[in-house]
Amino acid sequence: MAAIAKKIVILVLILAVPGFLYYLLTAKGKNRYKPLAIYGQKIVAKTGHKFHGKYIPDTIYHQLPAFKLTAQDGKPVSDSTFKGKIMVTGFFYTHCPAVCSTINRNMSYLVDTYRKNKMVYFTSITVDPQRDSVSVLKKYADSFKPASNRWLFLTGDTSSIYSLARKGFLVNAIKESDDDFIYSDNLVLIDSEKRIRGYYKGANTNDINRLTDEIKVLIAEELRKVDKPLY
Repeated sequence: MAAIAKKIVILVLILAVPGFLYYLLTAKGKNRYKPLAIYGQKIVAKTGHKFHGKYIPDTIYHQLPAFKLTAQDGKPVSDSTFKGKIMVTGFFYTHCPAVCSTINRNMSYLVDTYRKNKMVYFTSITVDPQRDSVSVLKKYADSFKPASNRWLFLTGDTSSIYSLARKGFLVNAIKESDDDFIYSDNLVLIDSEKRIRGYYKGANTNDINRLTDEIKVLIAEELRKVDKPLY
């Protein structure tokens, strides 16, 4: 009899706990994580909204501009490809020294970690598109044996890529010579509204661990926007 009662209690807990946690995270709007910052220029809009009876002006945040690039499979990729998605982006070139390999190995780890989550995409954009053609990127991408087809290696027009890096992702991208490029070693976390939510040193283990955790925070934030269960 005691064994049956114990099984009933366990069953009730299994059914009740997920719903209770969802209630706390959505109805109560509380979790143990701090909201992620939003980077870039902020403009106070002329519109606003009320929160708990207090008028709060709306804020217009920096967003990625529209862009068109090409993936390692030859397919076109644009900002609309990532509509409603989370994106982690880094810059590299295929013949660079060891740092690019380190960053992309860390990116590979992230791709594997989130391979089952269709909300999260990863992009590696070359800063040397003149040499990094589609076929070159395909061979380079295959060397990492990506765990998901949501890791895109992108190339395109040089001026467009550099403008996107500097004005969109707010990172450096400069060609000094045929074999020398100045570019950011940061990975950039982008939310579904094309806003920058974090910068992380791509070759730094602590930063990669922080990025791994903060992707989870952003996933929870995005799911609450559309009122989807978190389990």
